[in-house]
Amino acid sequence: MKNSKIKNIIFDLGDVILNIDVPVASKSFAELSGREQAEILELFSKNALFRQFETGELDEAGFRNYVRKILEFSDLSDEAIDTAWNSLLLDLPPERVELLQNLSKSYRLFLLSNTSSIHITQVNKILEASTGVKKLDDLFETVFLSYEMGLMKPDPRIYQKVLEQAGLKAEETLFLDDNRDNIEAASLLGIDTIHVQKPVTILEYLKDYAV
Repeated sequence: MKNSKIKNIIFDLGDVILNIDVPVASKSFAELSGREQAEILELFSKNALFRQFETGELDEAGFRNYVRKILEFSDLSDEAIDTAWNSLLLDLPPERVELLQNLSKSYRLFLLSNTSSIHITQVNKILEASTGVKKLDDLFETVFLSYEMGLMKPDPRIYQKVLEQAGLKAEETLFLDDNRDNIEAASLLGIDTIHVQKPVTILEYLKDYAV
């Protein structure tokens, strides 16, 4: 149901615009290192690897070196690590990009993603290969990325920062995310929200907003 007050729409990236499969990355690292997937998940979780990378505490080199240290695999190449890390990134349906381009005629569009620089580089390659659009910045007024902001959803401060930096009113802003915690945190600030749940996509959720 369309909210007539909405002037701004903020999109999550993974499983909202780009299809992802998060467990594939731990499976890829398991295959690389000869360990069990469950062990990889435990190691990465215990060492807060993803959180450190996605909040900018680790840069790309630091992330790769930390992976080598955790896996006790000093000879692992940068390319092998990046490929395993990026394996969770799947396809980007062109019709979702067409929807964004359509929506941009009537709304201010923003991206807010918990992500890393390695992923964004690969996402832009996927985007260009599938749609001809060179980078995410071409689709949004501002791209807000956790590793650049030093904050991650669902920390309320990340939403406040987006609202303040872009000059948005919460009640005029719609936020779409596939993670319930992220949605609830935004809702508490007065932002209108849509919890994106597969197999339903943004094409269906936003059909009333498209021109």
